[in-house]
Amino acid sequence: QVQLVESGGGLVQAGGSLRLSCVASGSFLSINSMGWYRQPPGKQRELVATITTGGSTNYADSVKGRFTISRDNAKNTVYLQMNSLKPQDTAVYYCNADQILVVAFRWQYDNWGQGTQVTVSS
Repeated sequence: QVQLVESGGGLVQAGGSLRLSCVASGSFLSINSMGWYRQPPGKQRELVATITTGGSTNYADSVKGRFTISRDNAKNTVYLQMNSLKPQDTAVYYCNADQILVVAFRWQYDNWGQGTQVTVSS
């Protein structure tokens, strides 16, 4: 079973920065698109950013220009650099891997990490 493990969350003041990491562990051949989602208190989970294997990125309008997603395929890791943080960025941040090729012809779909809390104080 492939697992996604996030790290890097915490408490930061408005205007500060945090870097989240998510590493995929276990036995697998490859991972397609990866991304970050977040769930603010009392709200639904929402997209933050995604990145393909080739490095193409997509961002929510609310984070464009402030957040940067990147990945290191050799380390099976995706990162989220968050700058100019705002109180409205407070949420549990989840790592997602859309499709993981576990063995030949067998995919594991819709994979999620356990989440990491990001709290931005005003």
